[in-house]
Amino acid sequence: MATNWTPDSWRAKPISQVPEYPDAAHVAAVESQLAKYPPLVFAGEARNLRAQLAKVAEGKGFLLQGGDCAESFAEFSANTIRDTFRVMLQMAVVLTYGAALPVVKVGRMAGQFAKPRSAPSETIDGMELPSYRGDMVNGMDFTPAARIPDPERLMAVYNQSASTLNLLRAFAQGGYADLTKVHQWNLDFVEGSPPAERYRAFADRIAETLEFMQACGITPEAVPQMRETDFYTSHEALLLNYEQALTRVDSTTGRWYDCSAHMLWIGDRTRDPNGAHVDFLRGVSNPIGLKAGPSMTPDGLIELCDLLNPLNEAGRLTIIVRMGAGKVEAGLPSLIRAVEREGKKVVWSCDPMHGNTQKAGNFKTRDFKNILSEVTEFFAVHRAEGTHAGGVHFEMTGADVTECIGGAQAITEAGLGDRYHTHCDPRLNANQALELAFLIAEALKHERGQTVVAPAA
Repeated sequence: MATNWTPDSWRAKPISQVPEYPDAAHVAAVESQLAKYPPLVFAGEARNLRAQLAKVAEGKGFLLQGGDCAESFAEFSANTIRDTFRVMLQMAVVLTYGAALPVVKVGRMAGQFAKPRSAPSETIDGMELPSYRGDMVNGMDFTPAARIPDPERLMAVYNQSASTLNLLRAFAQGGYADLTKVHQWNLDFVEGSPPAERYRAFADRIAETLEFMQACGITPEAVPQMRETDFYTSHEALLLNYEQALTRVDSTTGRWYDCSAHMLWIGDRTRDPNGAHVDFLRGVSNPIGLKAGPSMTPDGLIELCDLLNPLNEAGRLTIIVRMGAGKVEAGLPSLIRAVEREGKKVVWSCDPMHGNTQKAGNFKTRDFKNILSEVTEFFAVHRAEGTHAGGVHFEMTGADVTECIGGAQAITEAGLGDRYHTHCDPRLNANQALELAFLIAEALKHERGQTVVAPAA
């Protein structure tokens, strides 16, 4: 356990990216109420995730982390949750086959309601208002009333997260994750995809494997693991008053856990080693993610590794690299070499979304080819360094949105307005996310020397 740490010790540290509430007494009352509520997740679940991530750190697994840029109250529905969960299951099956490794599934769900912003305010038509910081803080409408930070939104986040987790657990353990059904969904995707021929051979090999397993008596009816799965939740720990309120002592170990999610991460804007966010997360025992952008230095990374994982335990720390396409080769090798030199046990994951945001008229978007390029560069650097490229981290949705351009669907800048629904940053839609999974799986299978797909056109 961290020394000189309590759940509220972060309050004495410098902090950024947090709202200025107009009524401190109201905030305190909401925090006190939240502190009495049941945990959203349990310490044992977080420990199970740590154990699975430890295998990823050892090169014996692969991390798939994905979900909304920022969850919203308006888009909340059972269908939305189901569709995103379904796409992650589909991606995981493809990646499992490509990597020949178990895939750890972690959603950006049930808590990802707040976002850091590059500026505290924005101006439209001469009117300046506080920036929208996610539904956890204020409203998206550009009006003075909507942009006032409201602590009651913390309660709404808790309630929506509880409902989301309830449904996710039902899907994961109630038969919806049946491996044969998931593969049939992938076959449907392949048949409806423009590059169908490229993916069909890959999908057919998975089908052959499943048929062989069934012939051997390994069926969903006989083996529960074929119809159930482990699924975990994560979000950026940005509003620390919410995180503190849901932090509990585990009765079996005596250690502190942040029970708002199984995994929490620190963003590239809040990773100050002397700041509040690092101080808070160093004291909880959950698996922790750390975003590493182009400004991360080798010495800075090692300092943060020492602060967040002083016992150097595998599975505790995931470094989520977000450099931008064309910048990985320049920025990542020195970080890997520093971690290897110091013997740090970490999971390396690639976030190819946040470094590739661009403007297209009135929309923020991301280009599919840049996202794929950054993932490709990430794997190439790890291959050259002899280290394990352990995972990918996507902002994505199961909905048929038009927020990222390109991909087999060939979404254009002109088509962004058709179904642009994000409350913050652009997300991959279901088809784009699955296409990426097939392309990554192809690369992983190539590296294992077992190419079974036709070459790209």
